[in-house]
Amino acid sequence: MLIGNGQIWLASASPLEEVTSKVLFTIRAGSLEIPFTNHMFVIGLTGVILLTVLPFFVRKPQLIPRGFYNVIETICIFLREDVARPFLKDRTDRYIGVLWTLFFFILGMNLLGLVPLGQAFFIVFKVPHIGGAPTANLYVTGALALFSFLLFHIAGMVEKGFWHYFATLSPKVPWPMMPFMFVMELLSSFTRTFSLAIRLFANIFAGHMLLSVILGFIVIFKNYLVIGPSLLTATAMSLLEIFVAFLQAYIFVFLTTIFLSFAISEEHG
Repeated sequence: MLIGNGQIWLASASPLEEVTSKVLFTIRAGSLEIPFTNHMFVIGLTGVILLTVLPFFVRKPQLIPRGFYNVIETICIFLREDVARPFLKDRTDRYIGVLWTLFFFILGMNLLGLVPLGQAFFIVFKVPHIGGAPTANLYVTGALALFSFLLFHIAGMVEKGFWHYFATLSPKVPWPMMPFMFVMELLSSFTRTFSLAIRLFANIFAGHMLLSVILGFIVIFKNYLVIGPSLLTATAMSLLEIFVAFLQAYIFVFLTTIFLSFAISEEHG
């Protein structure tokens, strides 16, 4: 996004400008150089907000929940009773904490990706490229999917024991087929992880790309006949993106819960 001479351009020539990772500075430790990007900043900001805002609003239990407390409680109860419990049953309380954390963390990154942090930070601090959508970065969604992968496999090992868990990965088939089915089950596990990463990345990436293209029409044509429809369409798309932010966080946690139930149930490895 190009900013200059007191004017904030709504889009740049390339729609990819809105979703690409940009290095803000480099952390040097001896010969090791670690780039700190705008996506890393938004991820850290999401963590800070979750660690400060949520505890502030829910610090005192309310007999009759109101306002933001009611929203948080409704989401938590829905995830526990309607998402986790049908699959995890009596083990729900053991894992619901990590599922809640995963949901709010992904939701926070999705929503912050819609906030024009870059423009705000440039206006106030003259620092460009601060904002961004971390979940439109495949490395970020891949890391989240890897966390889910480790979660359901480690949970399976803890619940069943290390060797028994790997033994249950292969369905009960005639022994000549067992090695083949074991390998197929492992490949299926990696495929689930890959699908988690791609699904979240593709939906968030596509939404931001579409918004950038629509707003880019204003810069390209510079015509009042284009500005009105573009702004109206972008507003409608932004509202849709808020819905998608919640939906994709829910889908990620829902699928993680299903994979977790596969890992800890006795019927399936």
